Amino acid sequence: MCRGLIGKKLGMTVMFSSEGKCVPVTVLKVGPCVVTQIKSNETDGYNALQIGFGEKKKTRINKPVQGHLKKGGLESCEYMREFSVENPEEYKLGQILNIEMFNVGDLVDVSGIIKGRGFSGVIKRHGFSGGRKTHGSHCHRIPGSIGASAWPSRVFKGKKLPGHYGCCKQTMRNLEIIDVRQHDNLILLKGAVPGPRSGMISVLKPNVIKK
Repeated sequence: MCRGLIGKKLGMTVMFSSEGKCVPVTVLKVGPCVVTQIKSNETDGYNALQIGFGEKKKTRINKPVQGHLKKGGLESCEYMREFSVENPEEYKLGQILNIEMFNVGDLVDVSGIIKGRGFSGVIKRHGFSGGRKTHGSHCHRIPGSIGASAWPSRVFKGKKLPGHYGCCKQTMRNLEIIDVRQHDNLILLKGAVPGPRSGMISVLKPNVIKK
């Protein structure tokens, strides 16, 4: 079984459970995905599937990628990702993968690129409390002492300081599937997932591959 699929985040809404509780959910359009490459231990040293999702103008795809997609009978593809499989010989190029592998109540991991915030200070980036707001204070939003005196005369790596915030991969684990609508390729997950609306996401079933 392929461990996951790729899709797009549509946005958030709410649903009401059978007990009448209001549950926040994120709507994901997952698949249909197409197998674009099959990797095995004999040829690549590991078992995996490369799958594609979405459409893109052919003029915006370079010639090497176009030749790669033609092997699977595709002309264009917006996103491509790899997922682990146990038996790659069970799949073939051009095969369509849908959300049939996901069921209501399953727990999944969702990965995406979080929103970029540009250059941010320590309060926004790391959640620092900040200094006093009283009259005469000059330490409202600065990081404060960073411990670099005569010794060690440098700043240790990993110190929480201002810098670029966002635009990195983040994974939310063990999100519950509230509803699956196969005819629309939609999955409704309890809670929030990383990324903006229309952002690319990967939905994975945890602990599928036995080691």
